[in-house]
Amino acid sequence: MNLYERLGGEAAFRAATDEFYRRMLLDPRVADFFDNVDMEGQIAKQRAFLTFVTGGPAEYTGKDMREAHRELQARGLGDEHVDVVIEHLGATLASLGAAPADIQEVADLANSVRGDVLGR
Repeated sequence: MNLYERLGGEAAFRAATDEFYRRMLLDPRVADFFDNVDMEGQIAKQRAFLTFVTGGPAEYTGKDMREAHRELQARGLGDEHVDVVIEHLGATLASLGAAPADIQEVADLANSVRGDVLGR
């Protein structure tokens, strides 16, 4: 069973991305990064990306991580913000009953693109 399946598949990813962005928008450490963002589109892109990188049935056709975050980099996106993303991903998955090892695997995936997200 791959990570996508262990996390609960499509229904779980729908719930997780919705909850994740609720958390992000309520967090003053990162909420400003979502000003003027089409959140429905953002949630759909994030769901497709997470589905793809965890082995689910989706093709991610969005921008690469560097390009997708270039504007945010110019607005001061830094390691502390990536840490918040990983924090909220973990808390979201835990609230949905994910196993700690699976949460860590998602955190590892997020950390694996940190350099690209931050333009390094």
